[in-house]
Amino acid sequence: MSRDEQLQAWVATQVAPRYPGADIGMAPASADASFRRYFRLTLADGSTRILMDAPPDKEDCRPFAHVAELLAAAGIHAPKVELADFDQGFLLLTDLGRIGYLAALQAEPDLADVLMRPVLDVLVRWQCASRPDVLPPYDAALLRRELDLFPAWYIERHLGRSLSEAQRQTLAQSFTLLIEAALAQPRVFVHRDFMPRNLMVVESEAQLTPGVLDFQDAVYGPITYDVVSLFRDAFISWDEEQEIDWVVRYWEKARAAGLPVHADFGEFWQAYEWMGLQRHLKVLGIFCRLKYRDGKAAYIADLPRFLGYVRKVAGRYSAFKPLLVLLDALEDKPLATGLTF
Repeated sequence: MSRDEQLQAWVATQVAPRYPGADIGMAPASADASFRRYFRLTLADGSTRILMDAPPDKEDCRPFAHVAELLAAAGIHAPKVELADFDQGFLLLTDLGRIGYLAALQAEPDLADVLMRPVLDVLVRWQCASRPDVLPPYDAALLRRELDLFPAWYIERHLGRSLSEAQRQTLAQSFTLLIEAALAQPRVFVHRDFMPRNLMVVESEAQLTPGVLDFQDAVYGPITYDVVSLFRDAFISWDEEQEIDWVVRYWEKARAAGLPVHADFGEFWQAYEWMGLQRHLKVLGIFCRLKYRDGKAAYIADLPRFLGYVRKVAGRYSAFKPLLVLLDALEDKPLATGLTF
């Protein structure tokens, strides 16, 4: 039986009896960078649900269900699991609507501030719910595995370059700095992909209340990770003045809520930027892996955005000047210069 046939059979035997009436309509809702697929089901009363298809040999639905409960307990809008079949890899979820944050921001850029400020409250609420030993740790081993994607998939596979021993040492030293900086941060719940593409404008709310999606990879780790994921995004960028304004607003809200952010904003900003550098090196590797291993070439178009993020931070801090020199050598560019701290 094909996967599509399994899906149809599951809807017929598990979903349809739960919602009797007319035939259930099913249409693709979205797809993501994983092997998961999403379908929107229309029930007899006109209401909708989302069906997650996560092939069990490639994906595990259990973390999604677990984090969904954590988000609900924190008072955050996220899909609720109405029906779960972990063995077959199917989840029936509540539907947060059709208006995603990325599409809304691209359609109405003048409303960016109105849209983004409520997201800061959601993030603070999520972090305030944090407690240890509930989610997997964002530890040194995981941080290093992520960083190792950069040389494996971006440098070697995408650029087709081999590193000299000196260049490998440069990369290793940069990675060590980033890992140590990440581990030195206070730890909270980390969504791990907290960006506009994974936020929804909840249609049923009288006031704007962002909904949160794609949270199955959540961990317990550095407090700046979700902040930098939000503002240095894969699919939309902001000028630095706007970015700093939002980060300051988050920092003020976090301090007021008792979260353990650094009392000095300059120190917090450096931690934010260094965390972003770790994430962006990782994403460069992931996007190349999506093309060469998984046949999803569209993500390659966003490599320049991430290279821009990486170069911006590497050029700003003297500790990462060797990394910038390495990038210049790999891309046959003249040495970049910039203000360093």
